[in-house]
Amino acid sequence: EDCGMYFPEVKSHPDKYLQRCPESVKKWLKQLKSAGKILLLITSSHSDYCRLLCEHILGNDFEEYFDIVITNALKPGFFSHTPNQRPFRTLENDEEQEALLSLDKPGWYSQGNAIQLYELLKKMTGKLDPKVVYFGDSMHSDIFPARHYSNWETVFILEELLGDKVTLPVETESEPLEKKGKYEGDQLQAPYFVSKQWGSFFVDRLPGLENAEETLVHTWSCKCISTYSTIAIPSLEAIADLPLDYRFTRFSANNSATAGYYPSPPRALLPNEELVTTK
Repeated sequence: EDCGMYFPEVKSHPDKYLQRCPESVKKWLKQLKSAGKILLLITSSHSDYCRLLCEHILGNDFEEYFDIVITNALKPGFFSHTPNQRPFRTLENDEEQEALLSLDKPGWYSQGNAIQLYELLKKMTGKLDPKVVYFGDSMHSDIFPARHYSNWETVFILEELLGDKVTLPVETESEPLEKKGKYEGDQLQAPYFVSKQWGSFFVDRLPGLENAEETLVHTWSCKCISTYSTIAIPSLEAIADLPLDYRFTRFSANNSATAGYYPSPPRALLPNEELVTTK
């Protein structure tokens, strides 16, 4: 409706605010669909805003990537609003229409709830207990409710993991680069997720009493990641080139707090002696 400042600005200058989807991720989505997987897009954005974003990010044919699109999903209530679940509604010119008693076929819908969606997935797959893997970047709206209420597998897209990739080459003429060891010659830059105000996203340093050494403890956010995520990745691009049958190590494996991070745990969670061998 061109109200306020936010939506008119994004509509007028989408390139200024949006990154286009990498070709590797688009190829990966097509591979999943070709392999018989059912792809869903579930967003709390309204349909017109979802279309604006997806057309710019994925292309005008973005609907072909997904079997089911659900907008105005009102997460986390989409998963947790029981026992009076919100009904699904059809859309006409981006206006919500009558409420549906059940979800009978794939398509584009508004609002709804995970329980009726799962019933549709049973029909579409012919399975009594189809497995759902849900990707999201919000612990509050995506990961916790999808795991806690729906018991779905969850992949947490955690951009704080991108900080570990940042390296600065050390200027030296000691020997040619091709003769250096794999990690020799790279000086790690302080990760951007280490806030000057709050410290590390993953670890808190508690000062010791008197002459005692400080204690390292996992933050509440870090504990939530290993508790409610199946795995955590820095971006979809990080896994797009992997084979579809690649077997990830889950957080639950051996009760490890770092097992589920792919491609590697954040440096803050590794023992000091491992830091020099982690890039």
